[in-house]
Amino acid sequence: MAAGRLPPGALTLRQFLRRQQVLQLYRKVLRALRDVPAEADRRYLQEWAREEFRRNKDATEEDAIRMMITQGNRQLQELQRTLKLAKS
Repeated sequence: MAAGRLPPGALTLRQFLRRQQVLQLYRKVLRALRDVPAEADRRYLQEWAREEFRRNKDATEEDAIRMMITQGNRQLQELQRTLKLAKS
């Protein structure tokens, strides 16, 4: 393989970095959901989060992926604020 050529199916650097951002967001969401007090609610929210990530796993448009990451981070922040308020 010549220098500078990627094997078929390999991710570009930008795709790799976006993938890492998505995985990091997914882990943060699942960790935050551990603090949901009611087990039934926790399970429901975990399944909802998994389904949302599964539903969008084939997205390839850069702008759409960036928008989804931004929206996911906002939802995560809102969840964390809500859980913090529920504890106080």
